[in-house]
Amino acid sequence: MKHYTITTLGCKVNQCESSALGSLLEASGYRNDPLAGRTDLIVINTCTVTGKAAMQSRQAIRQAIRNHPEARVVVTGCYAQTAPEEIRTIAGVACIVGHADKLGITQALEQAASASHGPAIMHRNVVETRCFDPLPSVAPDSRTRAFLKIQDGCNAFCTYCIVPHARGRSRSMPVEDVLTHLERLAEDRFKEAVLTGIHLGAYGKDLDPKVSLFDLLVMVSHRKLLRRIRLSSIEPTEVHTGIIGLAADPSSPLCSHFHIPLQSGDNGILKRMGRPYTREKFADTVNDIRHALPHAAIGVDVLVGFPGENDQAFDHTYALIQALDITYLHVFPFSPRKGTPAADFKNQVPERIVKQRCKRLRALGYEKKSAFYRSNINRVVDVLIESIDGLSGHSKGISENYLPVVLRKGKTKENSIQQVRIQSVEHDLTVVGSII
Repeated sequence: MKHYTITTLGCKVNQCESSALGSLLEASGYRNDPLAGRTDLIVINTCTVTGKAAMQSRQAIRQAIRNHPEARVVVTGCYAQTAPEEIRTIAGVACIVGHADKLGITQALEQAASASHGPAIMHRNVVETRCFDPLPSVAPDSRTRAFLKIQDGCNAFCTYCIVPHARGRSRSMPVEDVLTHLERLAEDRFKEAVLTGIHLGAYGKDLDPKVSLFDLLVMVSHRKLLRRIRLSSIEPTEVHTGIIGLAADPSSPLCSHFHIPLQSGDNGILKRMGRPYTREKFADTVNDIRHALPHAAIGVDVLVGFPGENDQAFDHTYALIQALDITYLHVFPFSPRKGTPAADFKNQVPERIVKQRCKRLRALGYEKKSAFYRSNINRVVDVLIESIDGLSGHSKGISENYLPVVLRKGKTKENSIQQVRIQSVEHDLTVVGSII
């Protein structure tokens, strides 16, 4: 029996696709067994959204080759799509598979077996792809929460972003297919599904007839298939009152958790980025959510050091985030990506200044997260139990509003939803609760 492992870098969409690749490999006779002591095939599902992500992808490839010289190493994902020739120079790579051929991994392995010189390369222009490639499985990394990719690609072409070149145009899973996948998850006793996409808010615009993400969420709510539906990320212009209202409706499965990219709190920088909103619009979106959902989790992405970001522009970003009632920050340094307009913009920000600004924002993010966690003390929340430590008996789970909760007392079952009172938040931001 042949054994495989998959290393995944980057976003939740990549995680979802890695699970699907695993299902394809297992259907071809491979097994993923950590106790096997060997591996015959290693798949590296790469990311290239930043320069650091591309570097980490190269490191993962070289590490796999070094640690498992007997294994075939297959490289796929966004870095494989945008830089196949760079990967080709890494000795020991058996096969490079672009996004358009990602789900044909078994055929890629056949090509790799017959290749006489260098790695086999399956690579097409993904920008020409117009159909959504259905995943053969929605298998998750755990038995409690599943990730379901319902949208791929992006039409926005923000000036700093390589993703449209790596993923292609926006395309959506047909509505009935989404509902069928969710029905299967419910039959498999999952309690929560996370809907993922590269530009999730663009869902359905390419379908005929057109639908919207809100339309889909209404249909999912009416079907009452799973206890929870969570959105992975959504643009500020696409968080409208209908979606907020669904999250606020106790009968709806939509979680009160929104992850919204800000990128910059300066209107001049937003315009140079090609972002279709202002700092005022972003603030209105956050305040609308907070008004309807006082205890909702609101995560925010920030891109630091975009060309032309002077001290005043950064101060605008810092002040906006400081003033808003948000939950946590994901902070990224700007990284020029070849093929994007911003790579050639003037007034690049020195690396040391970018690092200083990232450090300041991450410290602010810690303060925001701490304040949000503590605001939930004495509240009763529903917690989905994801794991139970066999030695201590402690349970860990996620609340509907994205609190990572530890239960140190009381018997629970994995994949059960428990009513929990939040008791305390420790210095390391461990949230401690007790079953009521």
